[in-house]
Amino acid sequence: MIKKIKDIDINYVQYGTGKDVVLLHGWGQNIQMMDPLGKLLKNCRITILDLPGFGSSMEPSFAYNISDYASLLHEFLKELKIDNPILIGHSFGGRIAIYYASTYPVSKLVLFGSPFIKRENDSLKLKVFKSLKKIKFLNNLAEVMKNHLGSEDYKNASGVMRQILVNTVNTDLSSNASKITCPTLLIWGNNDEAVPVSEAKKLESLINDSALIVLNGTHYCYLENLNHISCILENFF
Repeated sequence: MIKKIKDIDINYVQYGTGKDVVLLHGWGQNIQMMDPLGKLLKNCRITILDLPGFGSSMEPSFAYNISDYASLLHEFLKELKIDNPILIGHSFGGRIAIYYASTYPVSKLVLFGSPFIKRENDSLKLKVFKSLKKIKFLNNLAEVMKNHLGSEDYKNASGVMRQILVNTVNTDLSSNASKITCPTLLIWGNNDEAVPVSEAKKLESLINDSALIVLNGTHYCYLENLNHISCILENFF
């Protein structure tokens, strides 16, 4: 399905009934990366979108920053009549979720491997790609995503997406994290090389009503522990 928000065609899927749960994917990814989790969550209305510039959604006409993504997400959810959702974000999607939850109403927040401090873009992209390669059932997807995460593609990407990445990794969301008041669950892989557990602990200390769960896994621990995580989330919801 397509919704036009701020002159951008946004591709999304929606299924199920119950509490509104919105899932945000990581950099260079799309709906397919969050769909396996969404399909396991019971008694929920699941909404997953391709963020602008990824999947089948249009690129922004200018270099978005995290606040622009959060603002567009807010307008998108208003169009779908979704108020006060449960928001789930992985990696780049987690960055957006942190900003969103600090600015707009969110009933509960779940973050997977979400960076929130300034970091070097190339090192993060390569670490994310290496983490993806370690997951056997994602090997083929890793090869596809290499075009999004590899340093060569960074050089060859459209100027606007390249600048969006620069804007993203140069943004420190510490102050935003400290403003979050909704119950928040941080779920991290103990072998996350892209965003280490030490960073998750700092994030936990900033968010007042938060708890950190560390599982065996990489930057994609939510995919490596799907059934376990779906049970954790159903109890949290």
